[in-house]
Amino acid sequence: MHPPEHNTPNGAESLVQTLAASGVELCFANPGTSEMHFVAALDRIPGVRCVLALFEGVATGAADGYYRMARKPAATLLHLGPGLGNGIANLHNAGKARSGIVNIVGDHAVAHNRFESPLKSDLPGIARSVSAWVRTSGRASDVGADGAAAVEATRDGLLGRIATLILPADTAWGRGGRAAAAQPLPAEPPALGAVPAAAKLLHEMSDQALLLLGRSGVDSELAQRLGAAIAARTGCRVMAEFYNARMPAGRGRVRIEKLPYMVDAAAQKLAGVRAIVLAGAVDPIGFFAYPGKPSQLKPPGTALLTLAEPRDDALAALQSLADELGVVPPPPPALPPKPAVPVGSLTPESIAAAIAAEMPDNTIVADEAVTTGRGFAPLMVAAAPHDWLQGMGGAIGYCLPAAAGAAIGAPGRPVLALTGDGSAMYTVQALWTMAREQLPVVTVVFANRAYRILQGELQGVGAKISGQKAADMLSLGRPDLDWVSIARGHGVPGVRAESAEALAKALRDGFASRGPWLVEVVF
Repeated sequence: MHPPEHNTPNGAESLVQTLAASGVELCFANPGTSEMHFVAALDRIPGVRCVLALFEGVATGAADGYYRMARKPAATLLHLGPGLGNGIANLHNAGKARSGIVNIVGDHAVAHNRFESPLKSDLPGIARSVSAWVRTSGRASDVGADGAAAVEATRDGLLGRIATLILPADTAWGRGGRAAAAQPLPAEPPALGAVPAAAKLLHEMSDQALLLLGRSGVDSELAQRLGAAIAARTGCRVMAEFYNARMPAGRGRVRIEKLPYMVDAAAQKLAGVRAIVLAGAVDPIGFFAYPGKPSQLKPPGTALLTLAEPRDDALAALQSLADELGVVPPPPPALPPKPAVPVGSLTPESIAAAIAAEMPDNTIVADEAVTTGRGFAPLMVAAAPHDWLQGMGGAIGYCLPAAAGAAIGAPGRPVLALTGDGSAMYTVQALWTMAREQLPVVTVVFANRAYRILQGELQGVGAKISGQKAADMLSLGRPDLDWVSIARGHGVPGVRAESAEALAKALRDGFASRGPWLVEVVF
């Protein structure tokens, strides 16, 4: 006999049980009225840790950073269409990074939703704009199965996708919930059909060919070493896409040069290339359209050969390509000397040198230092081994939430967040989450008092500033942001650095604290 319905779980309880049984251990939450039964269920039922975010964009960005390090999805808990809308920018970034996330979005009760209440919106339409999978639960008894299907929908080969489960309030509070569990992902054989053609093309075309490494072609040391060894054997060029979800780097690791961000610089790097082999990468396209400049970065007529799609096992494909060519990956390169602590004025070069000198082993770097940090990579070769994470979709406000999520996804590892002052203001609330959770995140804010990236883009598109109105759109003065005070107001200790040696000391002190810390770099 079945137990009486009043003794069965409600829909929210069955969803928490389902998430826990499906390996979802974490929920970044910013709930509202419609989600209160789910909040109560999270409180009563063990298995899913909750982390509060003061803004939905922090919750979604943290889920992105968590996935990149933990390699499994977290849940977010968001409130109706406006709450999901507030999180869209970082869901866009997460989608471009191919991160797996389960969004749980509360909605009005089914009977109430037929009325034009103030918070009614086209929630499924909003969800579809950033989700690979969307479903609305119809009954409490469906919620568990729907939750399991959502977790399964976050998987796409070796990478992830965004799934959004819409949970009407009455399906959350209604009795008759039945827990379920996501099924294991069936193993997919590596896609190796293009290996012989890629080997032939690289061998024959030599330096007129480019091996371009993408998402799963750069996120392991072995993949990078194989790429470098294949280039050495065939004479082809090897590069990585400019933006990468996770890229190991530092002392003892091969340095793979990245395709430049700027169209002119990228076109110069690709000059003479007649064929590109894509190993987890996609056709290189410029970030924006510029007057008189191409959108496709490769030279006209360049052939493309896909060795591995982004969702495929690019490491297995690279290993098979190396075997086809008779390549044995070399041992890790010799360790360069640790860089000296710089002294003197702050410049992009001295800032990079200070970071390279003070970064501890196994640091996770979340990078949104778009202008200041664009040239950091060459100096990071001498830094301690680390993982470098970048915002993949270009939506501003990625860095601080991703740093918080990465710290939770890789407990015990230090995290360094590199961001501009304009970017950091988009999701400044993440500092509070770092303080509440006591996360070991050292945040460096480059306070150049401007949207410096836009000043460069202004020149790129050929526009001219002729008056104070336009100049004010691109500057952050009157008043200057006081990042030390902002950090302390969120519970994070803050210091200001105005010289290279002061920056090095501030970094050293921050990492030694093993907690949240902020450095305002003024230059």
